[in-house]
Amino acid sequence: MAGREGDGVRQTGVRDADASVWAEELLDHLRPTGQDIPRVIAWLADAVQGTASLQDDTGTLLGGTRPALDEHLVAAVTAGRIASAAWEGQGRYLRLVRVAYPNRSSAGVLAVAREAPFDRRTSDIVTHTVQVIEVLLKASEMTAAGRRLERATSDLRLAILQLLMVEDTVSARRVAAGLWPGLLDTDTACVHVVEGTAEDRDRLAGECIEATGERALVVLCPAVEEHVIVVTPGEAEAQELRSLIGPRPRTFLGGSARQSLARTATAYGQAVSALAVAHFRPDKSAVYAERTHPERLTDPAALRGWTARLLHPLDTLPHHTRAELLATTRLGLEFTAVNAAKVLGVSRNTVRARMERVEALLRTDFADLTARAVVHLALNSQVSLADAPADTGSCEVAHASLPDLLSGPAMRTWARELLARLEQDTRDLRRTLRTWIAEGGNAERAAQSLGVHAQTVREHVRSAEPVLERQLLAGGSDLYEVVLAHLAVGDLDQPALHGLKPGLLDSPVHR
Repeated sequence: MAGREGDGVRQTGVRDADASVWAEELLDHLRPTGQDIPRVIAWLADAVQGTASLQDDTGTLLGGTRPALDEHLVAAVTAGRIASAAWEGQGRYLRLVRVAYPNRSSAGVLAVAREAPFDRRTSDIVTHTVQVIEVLLKASEMTAAGRRLERATSDLRLAILQLLMVEDTVSARRVAAGLWPGLLDTDTACVHVVEGTAEDRDRLAGECIEATGERALVVLCPAVEEHVIVVTPGEAEAQELRSLIGPRPRTFLGGSARQSLARTATAYGQAVSALAVAHFRPDKSAVYAERTHPERLTDPAALRGWTARLLHPLDTLPHHTRAELLATTRLGLEFTAVNAAKVLGVSRNTVRARMERVEALLRTDFADLTARAVVHLALNSQVSLADAPADTGSCEVAHASLPDLLSGPAMRTWARELLARLEQDTRDLRRTLRTWIAEGGNAERAAQSLGVHAQTVREHVRSAEPVLERQLLAGGSDLYEVVLAHLAVGDLDQPALHGLKPGLLDSPVHR
């Protein structure tokens, strides 16, 4: 008797020790680094010395090797008519167990087969494995729900930015009020663009949100996968962003001048321009420099009158349509149609169609770089003069023409000094650049006109960039300023606008 009791104690201890081992191994699959259902299924097959598989309610295999199963029996388990089933035959013992899915009425099926009968140990392993799988499925569903919520929130932030881009501030505030009360309770704001790596952008955006305490609108840029766009209502948020990028390698920050919310598109362009400068700054950040721009070198009253006349064909449109066309044209002139479309949340064809409509209303051709530059000047002037007090001046000033604006002393002095920088190069960069602009920025056509190779044209234009301190091949504001300088000194012909030849629309340029 004593011997048998000792054996019983020893056998119980072995079973308890064995249970402790497999239970610990099973619980290890709940650790953050081990949450993998196929690994759990593989472990289960090894633990029972058989085979195991898990399929969902649609029959999709989630782990293991699919065995031959009775479809009616499987259907009864997934539908919940029975919780489990056992079958034996042909030297095989099979268990089917229902695996509940979170937020679903149907369920999956765990199938376990072995050549020996299921004893208490193997039955316990199967039962507890089902519980672990259900926990993992619930955790996976919660993670997926969290990701869906993050995506929805990110999409909502982007939608708010896109509304601001087309000057629909009322709708933007209405959308933001539900989740971020007070976010857009401001008349003015700055736009910042933070650049990091594409792989690290989500984390960077999260840190921007945390740093600004959700007092700023943080958006994953839809056009450039390395960029995060941040609309900051106050200087405190901007300072937080600057402190954020300091210790981070390969991270840069460009900021705009303060603009009204309706000028978010303009502020975005300024931030991108400043970002290019930030790459050469020790602190990796830059704010848009209010350098001497052409619109600041003309009489405000004359510029206001000319801008109003140039854009007058758009005044007949409904306010929303007009704002949409102007915002799209501003971005379309600064960036490619593809990138402008991504920022606005529309197709590239929509961007092209809107710009073609503006072309038709102004009766001009945006393939002509001089036309693009002149319209860009009008759009910039409209923004810069929006908050300035109206001063109509004399009748003559109010009806000033484009040549009148470009022939003013300040404008011509600025243009001559800017282009004179090119004359220090013996390759005649000025001639190449003038021809390249006249040919719409097409290196091949410019090369034919000059009798050189297209690559030579590109190298000359690229060489002119550091001399002029402006990006030319990328297009946008820098290029248009150089085009206006050529127009001011008479090196290029005036563009046709409103369908009229320059001589019929404006007085000749003073040379």
